[in-house]
Amino acid sequence: MLNTEHRRYTAMSFGDNWFKASDMSEIQRIGFLATGLLCAAVMLGSPQRSQAAEDVAYAPPAAKAKAKSKTKAKTSPKSSAATANDWPQYLGPNRNNISNEKGLLRTWPKTGPKLLKTASGLGAGYSSVSIANGMIYTMGTRGDKQSILAMDLETLDGRWELVNGPSFQEGAGNGPRASPTIDGGQIYALGAHGDLTCADAVTGKRVWEKNILKEFNGNNVTWGVCESVLIDGDKLICTPGGRDGTMVALDKTSGDLIWKCQSPENDQEGYASAIAIDVDGVRQYVQFTNRGTIGVRASDGKFMWRNDSAANGTANCSSPMFFDNMIFSASGYGTGGAMVKLMSSGGETSAEFGYHTKEMKSHHGGFVIVDGYIYGSNEGVFVCMELTTGKVLWQNRNPGKGSLTCVDGMIIARNEGGPVTLIEVNPKAYKELGRFDQPDRSNNAAWSYPVVSHGRLYLRDQDKLMAFEVGKKK
Repeated sequence: MLNTEHRRYTAMSFGDNWFKASDMSEIQRIGFLATGLLCAAVMLGSPQRSQAAEDVAYAPPAAKAKAKSKTKAKTSPKSSAATANDWPQYLGPNRNNISNEKGLLRTWPKTGPKLLKTASGLGAGYSSVSIANGMIYTMGTRGDKQSILAMDLETLDGRWELVNGPSFQEGAGNGPRASPTIDGGQIYALGAHGDLTCADAVTGKRVWEKNILKEFNGNNVTWGVCESVLIDGDKLICTPGGRDGTMVALDKTSGDLIWKCQSPENDQEGYASAIAIDVDGVRQYVQFTNRGTIGVRASDGKFMWRNDSAANGTANCSSPMFFDNMIFSASGYGTGGAMVKLMSSGGETSAEFGYHTKEMKSHHGGFVIVDGYIYGSNEGVFVCMELTTGKVLWQNRNPGKGSLTCVDGMIIARNEGGPVTLIEVNPKAYKELGRFDQPDRSNNAAWSYPVVSHGRLYLRDQDKLMAFEVGKKK
């Protein structure tokens, strides 16, 4: 039984543990416990900050009672409609890892964009952030629990915390992996043990919960459930990979089952997240399982097609991407990627194999498709290739291996060792527009995807969340 206690507070309730930039000399002496990551990156030297940044501690529940008598708590913002600059789910509003943001800095200074604020106390985990309703949402390990965390968009003050399930510990890094999904006034979050929680996005009040592995007779994968659930209309889509459901659609308001799809090969879950696409009028969900890329009809859960060319036998992590009726999937471990062409007739879709390439071995940092060109890490080499043919147009080692996001005609590539590179979206040549080393690096690999929203670049690094100013000043 999950701990259903709901905790709501603000960062001003942190009491004696509250700190600001003036306390930096003391803060820098505080060590953060490494999680024993097998693939830990080499610790990089942190650059000096060119401007003072505010440090905000995520207020723990233990401090709530002590600070209540000293400080009047802030009220939560009212629920508001999503804006064009929100990032309400993993891979953004359209699940293509491309932001709608415009008017950003075209170059960065040598020291990098201005660091505005740092929130700490989020706990261990690789969840990135989702942004909607004037709030920032993520997940982290708090004590012996995995929790959903909500912060104020402007101040990074903690708003509420809701326990999702017991803590997850594994040699490759502890804590939750998935990012929350916000739809209207609700938030949906899936923990590393398969605990799925639906809550009010403004107050954090729990609406419903269930464990998808237990309900659909599935087993957890080696490195924990990583899927960020997909909301499509009234349906919540997730991939238990169980004997009673490879992929399932749940009613987002109640958690009740709408349909379940059992693949012919009884696929288990991989480490990727599903996307929703339309092919000649047939809506479907595409997912990268432990065995391959599959397509499931949205209306009734019918299994329609698959291609296993991009799958490896260890871990398939990067979500498939869709462009012009083509799906591209890719994995690491020496495997590479594959393109398939999709065609629909009579309400069903089939897949025709296009090609396989060894030039896009995407481990877990993902890739983007812009105007028919793929950009991403081929292990330690950043590559641009033509989607229709797989032809490599250019490659460069400077960004290295890592995750990325695309915004305003630029790509922000985050090396798993810490450095962040700004690259022009340009199929003709590699053009670097800026580069900086993330300050205050943890000892863990920087695997959380970068996010750009409302003029800020957000980098989650285990216990910390950093907000950098990348929008042009008006």
